[in-house]
Amino acid sequence: MNIFRVDAVEIARSAWIWLRQVSGDAAYDNYLHSLRRADVCDSAPRTQPRTAPLSRADFYLDALRRRYSSVSRCC
Repeated sequence: MNIFRVDAVEIARSAWIWLRQVSGDAAYDNYLHSLRRADVCDSAPRTQPRTAPLSRADFYLDALRRRYSSVSRCC
């Protein structure tokens, strides 16, 4: 019986992660993850200092700016 509970919890957790990815709610978490991955994988010396990651509010505003700063037409 305990194995079924573990499976149900795992299914619910996977569904929640999928829903966050599909809805775009995990965009900031993905951004932070990619910054961490770039820092770990980057073996070349940097010519410029690393910048601090954007705050959640600044990331949101930057995403809005990128989305609406250019012309987007359907036709």
